[in-house]
Amino acid sequence: VQLQASGGGSVQAGGSLTLSCAASGRTFSRNVMGWFRQAPGKEREFAAAIGWGGVITYYADSVKGRFTISRDNAKNTLYLQMDSLKPEDTAVYYCAADGNNGRTYLERAYYRAGTYGYWGRGTQVTVSS
Repeated sequence: VQLQASGGGSVQAGGSLTLSCAASGRTFSRNVMGWFRQAPGKEREFAAAIGWGGVITYYADSVKGRFTISRDNAKNTLYLQMDSLKPEDTAVYYCAADGNNGRTYLERAYYRAGTYGYWGRGTQVTVSS
């Protein structure tokens, strides 16, 4: 089972990037998925999450209104559209998926790294001022 994140790069403040996370080895169409990020010298933090139906979404306050998480279950792929990027968005971005098919969670569980049993290797996003 593999989650492969891609789409990172370098962009100026105010720019946009779209991250993708392609899953292989199993389907995640009935699993919660999310994006976390880790800046240099900081702990990994929650960025966004989406329920397996694609309707429920949650965002960290720091990215709300600028980032949009979505998924294409037919392609077994997760996305993160990032607009109005800021230098403080600079981080390695990781995609993740929980391992419990069809499970729903209380909102606070979506924000916790421990909810997710599968992790991708990350893609670097660098935003310059």
